[in-house]
Amino acid sequence: MFQNTRKATLLGSVITLTEVIYHATVRDIRKAHGNAFMAILTSILTTVIFVLAFYFMFSILGLRAAKIRGDFLLYMLSGVFLYLMHIKTVSAVAGADGSTSPMMQHAPMNTVVSICSAALGALYTQVLALFIILLLYHTLINEIEISQPVPAFGMFLLAWFTGCAVGLLFMALKPWFPTAANLLKTVYTRVNMIASGKLFVANALPGFMLAMFDWNPLFHIIDQTRGFVFINYYPRNTSYEYAFIVGCVLLIIGLLGEFYTRQHASSSWDARR
Repeated sequence: MFQNTRKATLLGSVITLTEVIYHATVRDIRKAHGNAFMAILTSILTTVIFVLAFYFMFSILGLRAAKIRGDFLLYMLSGVFLYLMHIKTVSAVAGADGSTSPMMQHAPMNTVVSICSAALGALYTQVLALFIILLLYHTLINEIEISQPVPAFGMFLLAWFTGCAVGLLFMALKPWFPTAANLLKTVYTRVNMIASGKLFVANALPGFMLAMFDWNPLFHIIDQTRGFVFINYYPRNTSYEYAFIVGCVLLIIGLLGEFYTRQHASSSWDARR
């Protein structure tokens, strides 16, 4: 009752919000495993297993003659890295604490902090896994030469951004239709195993097959990434501007849906999950 309240300045509010997001991000990273190192190691092993599985599959089927002249393993990594970045971000944001979560009972906590911490946690682990795997490959196996490393990393961030947008859509939909939202997220993840284009390049597809994949922003991002990674590949049929515009549109729709959901929050929603 007898409290000395002090009006916070804009700068003070930003610093407080940043601090809360930082601690929530650390909590989100450690949520998968009590040891932060083990959580990062799990992400690295997931990427390695994906790459080795596709590498052996291509070797057995005799498909190693990719349409891009260059390091075949780097060709595989350029697709797998972005696929995992996108999918893990979708899952992390879609599973972020909503407005009815017990964590929201703490005063500084809100859904913005929850969404940001989930997205940044996914970004941190995947970026660290990316640099560690590339460093080990460059040091122990074969020297890596990337034509345009900065734009290539920008595509990696674009895959994260579109993953945030898609995950926010599923998060806003989950309180209203929890079963349907989880099913759609699973279908989206499985479809992108093929539709992401990590197993082929867009320039090698005939027109009727290209129309089956060019709706997917991740397909455009992966193909554009290979244009920046390999000096002798120029993507003619994809555009990173399309992926960015789709990501912005989905992000706005997701924010509107999350705001509407927050206005109609009910504690009984948790009982349906």
